[in-house]
Amino acid sequence: MASRRLALNLGQVRSRAASPLIRPFKRSFATPVTTPVGAKTQTTTLKNGLTVATEYSPWAQTSTVGVWIDAGSRAETNETNGTAHFLEHLAFKGTQRRTQQQLELEIENMGGHLNAYTSRESTVYFSRAFNSDVPQSVDILADILQNSKLEPSAIERERDVILRESEEVEKQLDEHQPLGRTILGPRENIRDITRTELSNYIKTNYTADRMVLVGAGGIPHEQLVELAEKNFSRLPTSSPHNEAYILSKQKPSFIGSEVRIRDDTVGSAHIALAVEGVSWNDEDYFTALVTQAIVGNYDKAMGSAPHQGSKLASFVHQNDLANSFMSFSTSYSDTGLWGIYMISDQLTRLDDLIHFAQREWSRLSNNVTQSEVERAKAQLKAAILLSLDSTSAVAEDIGRQLITTGRRMNPGEIERTIDRVTEKDVMDFANKKLWDQDIAISAVGSIEGVLDYQRIRNDMSRNF
Repeated sequence: MASRRLALNLGQVRSRAASPLIRPFKRSFATPVTTPVGAKTQTTTLKNGLTVATEYSPWAQTSTVGVWIDAGSRAETNETNGTAHFLEHLAFKGTQRRTQQQLELEIENMGGHLNAYTSRESTVYFSRAFNSDVPQSVDILADILQNSKLEPSAIERERDVILRESEEVEKQLDEHQPLGRTILGPRENIRDITRTELSNYIKTNYTADRMVLVGAGGIPHEQLVELAEKNFSRLPTSSPHNEAYILSKQKPSFIGSEVRIRDDTVGSAHIALAVEGVSWNDEDYFTALVTQAIVGNYDKAMGSAPHQGSKLASFVHQNDLANSFMSFSTSYSDTGLWGIYMISDQLTRLDDLIHFAQREWSRLSNNVTQSEVERAKAQLKAAILLSLDSTSAVAEDIGRQLITTGRRMNPGEIERTIDRVTEKDVMDFANKKLWDQDIAISAVGSIEGVLDYQRIRNDMSRNF
């Protein structure tokens, strides 16, 4: 689910896809360490367990600094689901040192941005400003994370805001909800969340051992370490006991299932098919992305639609089976989803659309050409490198990787790893993850023509 972002002043920093990660390496205690293979990312672990990470660009005039916290909706229970997102709303509503107005004026006078978002596995607060304003930015981040007032009046105002946001999210038919719980939480939780629950979430999850302070741009590593020691030294090292967080680290089970919400007033069918994918640390992570790129994306409204390299896109266009489709490979710390999301107003041909999508999946198990693998690899490398086009994007790339594995895999390593993916790797992945596997189905809208679950599941084991 796309995370909500709050921006003060000049707009929002663009959202970035989570960046690839690999297995962690051992960090030296309280000593700057340059990651292997010539990466520019430096990391330091403070005495209280807080990690500081930077990628210094001496020519940059601005910097992005932010705090990545290993706590999202996955670290909640059924009763507290929605708490992390609720706190995101309250973060900029005043602290013990700054009123909401003072906070907003301070950011505006700097000409900077102050953003936040919540995902299933992390909560992030970050700022973008001139290099000279980085000390002030770090001070503000430390203030809102450690001294938020959580005033009852602000809680009640944001409760109404989140309920309206929930209504808007429910209208977005392309939202999917993996890992069991939504980020916003159910409406009954939003209505009932108390100040005590919000405060307890901070105490049990906002601890130094689960936080990374990241800097990207014109902020030298040693300077950010000094700012971290000045502003974050009072953070508790760890939570004494957090059952929800412990449970969140247990690998979830993928179960074949379906959800159908028929609404003939929609006029089109929205269908998602998914199998269990791979985690960030899985050895098949990049192979999954290459395989996804082979299936590709399609949009009938685009002028290039008839000429795409994707075999499925070409077939769908020639036979007018769908308005659009998007393949996806979504990864988490220990699991993932791999699949396709399709929209079609050809309501009498939905069974054909699903059938031929599955036929393409089956083809991947035994008939993949070198040319389509090379095309997919080129597209994937370009997408990853083009996504790192600002200090905010680099900071997010560092934060997401470190919070999961303790190490950033640099773009050069990523490129070389992708280059090593072969046709055999793709076919092996498809045989392991797609062939005869349980499938999850989500269908919304005018979906009378969607086949029953067992028919679709049986097609997962057919040779077309």
